[in-house]
Amino acid sequence: MEIQAAQKHQALSIARLIMQAMNYDCCRYFTGPDHTLDDFERVMTELVLADNTQYSYLNTLVAIDADGGLCGACVSYDGARLHELRRPCFDAFKANFGFDTGRIGDETQAGELYLDSIAVFENYRGKGVATALLQASIEKGRTLGLPAVGLLVDKGNPKAEKLYLRVGFKYVGDSSWGGHEMKHLQYPL
Repeated sequence: MEIQAAQKHQALSIARLIMQAMNYDCCRYFTGPDHTLDDFERVMTELVLADNTQYSYLNTLVAIDADGGLCGACVSYDGARLHELRRPCFDAFKANFGFDTGRIGDETQAGELYLDSIAVFENYRGKGVATALLQASIEKGRTLGLPAVGLLVDKGNPKAEKLYLRVGFKYVGDSSWGGHEMKHLQYPL
C-alpha cells in the first residue's frame, strides 16, 4: 500500500468516502427531505474536484493498493483556513439543497491540521489503511509546522475513537457537528 496525494480522476471515490466518513444521516441533514444521497454525492464530487474547498482533492491523501486500487482517503487542511475553504461548500449546499448554513459551528481552529474526513472502503478495513493515512496526516501536520493534528469523532463510533487513541490522539473536549455529538481529539506535534 502507498499513501499519495489525491488526483482529480479519483473524485467520485473520494466523495463516496467523505460521505461514508460523515455518515449518511449527516449527509441527509444537509440535503433535507427533498433531495437524495445521489444528489449529495453529485455535489460532493464537484466539491472534491474544485481547488478551493475543504473537500478538494488538493487537501486529500489517498491509500492505493498494490494493484492501483483506491483503498481509503483522508481529507485535511490547516484549521486557520476553515472559513475560506468552507464557504464554497456552504454556497453549494445552499444552492443545491436550500440548506441554512447558519446552524453549523466551527469544527476546527487555527493551530491544528484538521482531519476533516477519513474513511476506508469496507473490503480494505482491518488491514492498517486508516492507521497509515493517520500517520501520513500527522507527518503532513509536521511539514506544515502546525502544533497539533485534530479531528472530531462521533460519540456513537467507539471503534474509530479507539483507533485514534491507539495512534496517539488525546481527548481535548466535546463538540457537535451535523446534528451529532462529537469528541474533539488532538495529536500534539
